[in-house]
Amino acid sequence: MEQTALRPKPMPGREPAARTGPDGPRRPHTGRRRRLTTVLLGTCAALLLLLAGVGLGTVGATVIGMSELAALRQRAEAAGPQAGDGTGSRTAPDRPPADRSASPARAAATLGVEAVDHEKPGALVVGVHVPGPGYAAGLVRGDVLLAFGDDRVDSAADLARAVARARPGTEVTVTVRHRSGGYQQLTAVPGVVT
Repeated sequence: MEQTALRPKPMPGREPAARTGPDGPRRPHTGRRRRLTTVLLGTCAALLLLLAGVGLGTVGATVIGMSELAALRQRAEAAGPQAGDGTGSRTAPDRPPADRSASPARAAATLGVEAVDHEKPGALVVGVHVPGPGYAAGLVRGDVLLAFGDDRVDSAADLARAVARARPGTEVTVTVRHRSGGYQQLTAVPGVVT
């Protein structure tokens, strides 16, 4: 017995795959889609190049600014020993004792955290710089600093004064109350402000 296909046979003179309309082969609006796609891709590429240029410009300005800042610091350090000998002796009678130890050549210490006053005594850590001495010590956002070395910390200003008095590179014990309520003593090594 002969098997038959269940599809219509093409009409004589027409190809089976070609579906034609009155104006020739039927094609969807490919011309419009291609133009729209080209315009959109071109706009995205232009925006990407613009943003990359702005980013490179910002990096270049930062590098130039940092080199200018380094040059200013070198000038200040060069002028520092001439202005005073840095031994702590009083050069002017009206100079307060707190300014005696401050000289441009002395490096300031930093803990690498941002702190604000807390409702209770202590300084609330709202930001930790990564990498930094505070991060290396284990401080996290939400910790409350209660003591820095032998200094009690009642406010963010107390913390700033205690860190400024610390010697960079020497270990300091920091007492912390964590957000969970637990207390801990951490060892921090203040760094140098650059």
